[in-house]
Amino acid sequence: MHPDSILFVSLDSCRYDTFRQAVLPNMKALAPLHRAQAPSHFTYGSHAAMFVGFTPGVAAEAAAFLNPKFARLFRLSYAGHPGIAPPGFTIAGDNIVDGFRQGGHLTLGTAAMGWFDPSTPVSETLRHGFERFWFAGREGVAAQAAWVEAQMADAGDRPVFAFMNIGETHVPYHYRGAPWSEDDNPCVPFQTEDRSAECRMRQTACAEFVDRHLSPLLDAFRDATVLICADHGDCWGEDGLWEHGVSHEMTLTVPLILRYRGAPVGSGTDFQ
Repeated sequence: MHPDSILFVSLDSCRYDTFRQAVLPNMKALAPLHRAQAPSHFTYGSHAAMFVGFTPGVAAEAAAFLNPKFARLFRLSYAGHPGIAPPGFTIAGDNIVDGFRQGGHLTLGTAAMGWFDPSTPVSETLRHGFERFWFAGREGVAAQAAWVEAQMADAGDRPVFAFMNIGETHVPYHYRGAPWSEDDNPCVPFQTEDRSAECRMRQTACAEFVDRHLSPLLDAFRDATVLICADHGDCWGEDGLWEHGVSHEMTLTVPLILRYRGAPVGSGTDFQ
């Protein structure tokens, strides 16, 4: 794997507390887990921000890449304050995907959520810059991982930028073979029944399912850069709220794991 390669995994809607309590040996082995704040409370807004360099951050940490205000992992060369410390990657392009492509990376993207659906004009913003893109819909993480692996096979000496938007952790919290119906959504906006325990159990099981199927890709990128996060979380009855699309502590608090050029990123890591 080229050392400039990047694997960017967005676990759609995954709450920080779900990730923390789940048994995720593959993802958690990469680097310390951080409690971060997402740039938005819904899929489109958060990914649009992340694709211009505003990845989830830990505001209290004056640490490179953990706090994008201090130093961004991905920085567009013309966009905003340069930060206190050097960025991980400086890119010139319409967004980071386009910039990596212009810089010679093979840019691969696969997504589960409808905001990425090529049949909708609004998705062009999120798909822009990918040399190869597959809208997986409900095909699931196993198919997405297999697609990325197949596309990487002919990368040759080129570095790879691979993005995956994973849908199992999004409502209705279901994975292929789960012992509950995909038609039963325990997290419906404005519901009056408290199904928070069911939400927690199902999203945890989905995260653990995803972890198992990402294992080969995580191993392949171990000596490169890996960013694992959620684009937002969900409310499970807090303040009477359910799901996302509302600005709330639970929709904005997300897990963050970073590995930069093979090195785990933690609270005192210095990459200057």
